[in-house]
Amino acid sequence: MSKDLLPIHIAIFASGQGSNAREIIRYFHSASHRVLGRPVRVSLILSNKTGAGVFDIATEAGIPAVLMEKEKFFRGSHYLEELRSRDISFIVLAGFLWKIPVALIQAYPNHILNIHPALLPAFGGKGMYGNAVHEAVVATGAKESGITIHYVDEQYDHGRIFFQASFNLSPDETAETLAKKIHELEYKHFPEQIARWMESKLSLNR
Repeated sequence: MSKDLLPIHIAIFASGQGSNAREIIRYFHSASHRVLGRPVRVSLILSNKTGAGVFDIATEAGIPAVLMEKEKFFRGSHYLEELRSRDISFIVLAGFLWKIPVALIQAYPNHILNIHPALLPAFGGKGMYGNAVHEAVVATGAKESGITIHYVDEQYDHGRIFFQASFNLSPDETAETLAKKIHELEYKHFPEQIARWMESKLSLNR
């Protein structure tokens, strides 16, 4: 088979229920969503949390899943052998809470993408994830919020921004209502922006 027709294999790192992972799988495992004419397959899911809902999603989709060990991830092989054995070309972080080791970033330069539930550089950094982000946004009286999709570097929520989408907060906004709006924005944009990102990288190698 021509290389131009071979599947593009991606891995998803997730720590929670995996709702973004589910949307990414649905998007790319549909025959209509290809990148430069090539099918895209989520070929591996990795999580650092025992019992995370993303494992159920992996089972439903028939995708291999790995429970990550902290020592191996940070000071061992960084799971590079598992990624390479699945021919993984791109890594997507979808609610993954561990900091990515430098060696893994170097192995996948500009090929690791993260999504953050706020408009970086505001409301980012260590400890700023999930509901803590939404509570901080509301508490500071921010007028808008949204999502940021960015490259992963050696610092939390610091890499170059690839895409942002925003909306105005309502006067009676709560962390709960904000979280719902953010999820809707993530589901709408994250899969298609992953496709755009991969296309831009693969086009450089043509």
